[in-house]
Amino acid sequence: MRTGGGVHHLVLRTLNAQASRGFIETGWLRLPCAIGRGGISCRKREGDGATPAGRWPMRAVYWRADRLGAVLRGSVGWRTTGLPGRALRRDDGWCDAPADRNYNRLVRHPYPASAERMWRDDGLYDIVVVLGHNDAPRIRGHGSAIFLHCANPHFTRPGYRPTEGCIALRKADLVRLLPFLTRRTVVVTAATSALPAPRRRRIVMKLLAKR
Repeated sequence: MRTGGGVHHLVLRTLNAQASRGFIETGWLRLPCAIGRGGISCRKREGDGATPAGRWPMRAVYWRADRLGAVLRGSVGWRTTGLPGRALRRDDGWCDAPADRNYNRLVRHPYPASAERMWRDDGLYDIVVVLGHNDAPRIRGHGSAIFLHCANPHFTRPGYRPTEGCIALRKADLVRLLPFLTRRTVVVTAATSALPAPRRRRIVMKLLAKR
């Protein structure tokens, strides 16, 4: 759904709950994507490789200014996107240690607990949209670092490589979406493909109706 210049909902659709590829859809666009190697799960746990089922608001966007600066300044940076955010720094990380007080939060390296580096050479985090999964409240072991990010450029032609739980889009498609994303935009994911079509629609509509 797109209203008032922004997208309110992005719906993830897959062939089945075990699939690691699918499509992100709105009323006006359908984009191929990769999801977690564990498919979609209603019981997300740290390290299981699954994309969590649910309704996830967008919190913020981060980007590599050294790679995307000209593009972002020209059309889709903080000047036009409805999401708060900033350029990534070399010492940015995201804590994935369940016992740490900053679990599932942005941190700075060097960090004493396990934390992945946000500054990557492979291009996956050239644009990162943080999804509001397991952050209000944060529950130990229920998953961290669920993002909407760039797909590996080496796999966008033969097929989208599975992620560790995030949703990955072609960089060009993510750039195309950014101007329409706001803090009111939500991503809806549901492991419903094995269900009869009427029940699938009811579940998705129920998730869309939540506030």
